Amino acid sequence: MNKQYNRIAASSDEVIAKLSGAKEKVAAITIPADIPHGDMPGDKVEIGDSHTAKAKTIFSKLVDELEKTFKENKYGRAVIAVCGGSGVGKSEIASCLSYLLEQVGIGSYTMSGDNYPHRIPMYNDAERLHVFREGGIRAMVDAGVMSAQNMEVLKKWQIAEDDANAAHAETDTWFGSYLEGGRKCLDAYLGTPKETDFEEVDQIMKAFKDGADKLFLKRMGRDEASLWYDEVDMSQKQVLIVEWTHGNSDYMSQVDIPVLLNSTPQETLEHRRSRNRDGKLDSPFTMMVLELEQNKLVAQAHKAKIIITKAGELISYEDFKKLYNL
Repeated sequence: MNKQYNRIAASSDEVIAKLSGAKEKVAAITIPADIPHGDMPGDKVEIGDSHTAKAKTIFSKLVDELEKTFKENKYGRAVIAVCGGSGVGKSEIASCLSYLLEQVGIGSYTMSGDNYPHRIPMYNDAERLHVFREGGIRAMVDAGVMSAQNMEVLKKWQIAEDDANAAHAETDTWFGSYLEGGRKCLDAYLGTPKETDFEEVDQIMKAFKDGADKLFLKRMGRDEASLWYDEVDMSQKQVLIVEWTHGNSDYMSQVDIPVLLNSTPQETLEHRRSRNRDGKLDSPFTMMVLELEQNKLVAQAHKAKIIITKAGELISYEDFKKLYNL
């Protein structure tokens, strides 16, 4: 898919020229709350002052990165990935960046990576839980602690959706093997090709940078009937922004400028609460998922061209390492 297409005319010099004075122009722009946002169906995007402020801060450095990238692409195109923990503001900030680029004459499209898991959200959530539980039970067998008595206790915790709670190991030592085994298997699933079609995302970015005038992009809602493709006109777009937790993943090769929105798992949880994305935001399992995703973000942070803190401060990777004692 997206391997056959017509190409736009090469125009790198023209696009680079538009960057001249872009920083000054953007400083005077007021970003409205009702700007267009990404292509995730039904996604709730609410632009606030913190999002616009961070977008403008990022933009000041983004212009320099774009100039270098445009020079290397004969079509004057670049792919930006806005990544970070779930609910940290990726959709909002990506939308703001896209709006600012459009205001200085650089066409931009915002694409959501959340459209590309192999399963719709409720099935993927179920698969994550299944992977964790199956891995935990197998680990119990390997550890020699599988018994009807232990399974009876575990079953109660599973029904209560509390079987990722590390506190249980303090009173039931056998539970440690379940927790460790489940966590290991979940980590091997999250943000990998088992969960997401990274190959398709990479091909979209590759085609865009190769001058594709149109692309077929996937749309994924929250039920089985909400899955389709739209043909999107890219002929006037010079920048493709991918907003996604896994936007800086090692499974992709076509991202030019990774932008990391840094936040701790607790900060991410507060963002998710404010967006009310699901009903079990602070369950032990959800916290485990957020922690594992955060670990992956930290491991990939060395590739980020721009890192910004929750407080809106640009930091270097060296400063980032100090935050995490790396």
